[in-house]
Amino acid sequence: MPGPKTWNEWWGSTEGLKMKGVVQYSVSPFRQRATHHMFRSWLFNGYRRLSGQVPYWIVPALIGYGTYTWANRYDAWQNSKAAHVSGHVH
Repeated sequence: MPGPKTWNEWWGSTEGLKMKGVVQYSVSPFRQRATHHMFRSWLFNGYRRLSGQVPYWIVPALIGYGTYTWANRYDAWQNSKAAHVSGHVH
Protein backbone atom coordinates (compact mmCIF):
# COMPACT_ATOMS: atom_id res chain seq x y z
CA MET A 1 0.00 0.00 0.00
CA PRO A 2 1.20 3.51 -0.69
CA GLY A 3 2.52 5.48 2.19
CA PRO A 4 1.18 8.81 3.45
CA LYS A 5 3.26 10.83 0.97
CA THR A 6 1.42 9.38 -2.05
CA TRP A 7 -2.11 9.00 -0.71
CA ASN A 8 -5.10 11.39 -0.77
CA GLU A 9 -8.10 11.04 1.51
CA TRP A 10 -10.74 11.26 -1.21
CA TRP A 11 -10.76 11.12 -5.02
CA GLY A 12 -9.88 14.56 -6.37
CA SER A 13 -9.07 16.03 -2.98
CA THR A 14 -6.28 18.58 -3.33
CA GLU A 15 -6.19 19.59 0.32
CA GLY A 16 -3.90 16.79 1.49
CA LEU A 17 -0.20 16.34 0.99
CA LYS A 18 1.41 16.61 -2.40
CA MET A 19 1.12 13.37 -4.34
CA LYS A 20 4.28 11.78 -5.66
CA GLY A 21 4.53 11.38 -9.43
CA VAL A 22 1.57 13.61 -10.36
CA VAL A 23 2.32 16.09 -13.13
CA GLN A 24 -0.01 18.86 -14.26
CA TYR A 25 0.10 20.30 -17.76
CA SER A 26 -1.50 23.40 -19.20
CA VAL A 27 -1.96 24.77 -22.68
CA SER A 28 -0.36 28.03 -23.66
CA PRO A 29 -2.88 30.83 -24.34
CA PHE A 30 -1.27 31.25 -27.76
CA ARG A 31 -2.12 27.63 -28.64
CA GLN A 32 -5.73 27.67 -27.42
CA ARG A 33 -7.12 29.22 -30.60
CA ALA A 34 -7.07 25.99 -32.60
CA THR A 35 -10.35 26.74 -34.39
CA HIS A 36 -9.64 30.40 -35.09
CA HIS A 37 -9.72 30.14 -38.91
CA MET A 38 -11.81 26.98 -39.12
CA PHE A 39 -15.01 28.44 -40.56
CA ARG A 40 -13.33 30.90 -42.89
CA SER A 41 -11.05 28.27 -44.40
CA TRP A 42 -13.86 25.68 -44.59
CA LEU A 43 -15.87 27.97 -46.83
CA PHE A 44 -13.35 27.59 -49.65
CA ASN A 45 -11.34 24.46 -48.90
CA GLY A 46 -14.35 22.51 -47.66
CA TYR A 47 -16.38 23.41 -50.73
CA ARG A 48 -13.51 22.30 -52.97
CA ARG A 49 -13.15 18.98 -51.16
CA LEU A 50 -16.89 18.27 -51.07
CA SER A 51 -17.37 19.13 -54.73
CA GLY A 52 -14.62 16.65 -55.59
CA GLN A 53 -16.60 13.87 -53.87
CA VAL A 54 -19.93 14.57 -55.61
CA PRO A 55 -19.42 12.08 -58.49
CA TYR A 56 -18.90 9.27 -55.99
CA TRP A 57 -22.19 9.71 -54.11
CA ILE A 58 -24.53 11.40 -56.61
CA VAL A 59 -24.68 8.41 -59.00
CA PRO A 60 -25.75 5.87 -56.33
CA ALA A 61 -28.17 8.43 -54.86
CA LEU A 62 -29.81 8.98 -58.26
CA ILE A 63 -30.02 5.22 -58.92
CA GLY A 64 -31.60 4.70 -55.51
CA TYR A 65 -34.09 7.52 -56.00
CA GLY A 66 -34.99 6.26 -59.47
CA THR A 67 -35.57 2.74 -58.15
CA TYR A 68 -37.69 4.10 -55.30
CA THR A 69 -39.94 6.19 -57.57
CA TRP A 70 -40.28 3.34 -60.11
CA ALA A 71 -41.26 0.88 -57.35
CA ASN A 72 -43.85 3.29 -55.94
CA ARG A 73 -45.41 3.87 -59.36
CA TYR A 74 -45.42 0.15 -60.15
CA ASP A 75 -46.99 -0.68 -56.78
CA ALA A 76 -49.68 1.95 -57.28
CA TRP A 77 -50.43 0.51 -60.74
CA GLN A 78 -50.54 -3.07 -59.39
CA ASN A 79 -53.12 -2.08 -56.81
CA SER A 80 -55.20 -0.04 -59.26
CA LYS A 81 -58.30 -1.01 -61.21
CA ALA A 82 -56.38 -0.75 -64.50
CA ALA A 83 -54.02 -3.56 -63.51
CA HIS A 84 -56.91 -5.82 -62.50
CA VAL A 85 -58.79 -5.11 -65.74
CA SER A 86 -55.69 -5.91 -67.83
CA GLY A 87 -55.51 -9.31 -66.17
CA HIS A 88 -52.36 -8.66 -64.19
CA VAL A 89 -52.05 -11.21 -61.40
CA HIS A 90 -50.07 -10.41 -58.23
